[in-house]
Amino acid sequence: MNKETVDEESLELKLFIVLSRASIWISKHSDRHISQHGITTTEFAVLELLYHKGTKPLQQIGEKILTSNANTTYVIDKLEKKEYLIRKRCSTDRRTIYAELTDKGREFIEKIFPEHEKVIEQATKGLTKEEMTQAIHLLKKAGVYAKQEF
Repeated sequence: MNKETVDEESLELKLFIVLSRASIWISKHSDRHISQHGITTTEFAVLELLYHKGTKPLQQIGEKILTSNANTTYVIDKLEKKEYLIRKRCSTDRRTIYAELTDKGREFIEKIFPEHEKVIEQATKGLTKEEMTQAIHLLKKAGVYAKQEF
């Protein structure tokens, strides 16, 4: 086996490692900022989803933020105790429960989201806008394929 063959065979692994490390470091910036506001990353993800996408069924929240139903329920319980959201039963299907931001929750996410955006901008400044656009396109393509093959 020549060096060129070995390099080609390890390209997928190299991509995985580089992608994982970049994700970890950018996430560390995000996590540090979020924790300063007394919430977890998962709580932030729920608040951000509801803020940008509106009221959602609990099951969809778990799917969107890539967490289990049990963890979603736990996080929703915590956010409800903080009075950042409320649960509402669907009027047409009593089995479906929605999460909806309260005024307090909306004020909270409106306050911290712009700061969070700046933290992410700073953490990703190593790429130009064009490189970010390319990366988004390529990673979406890789993610769609990986999901289909799972």
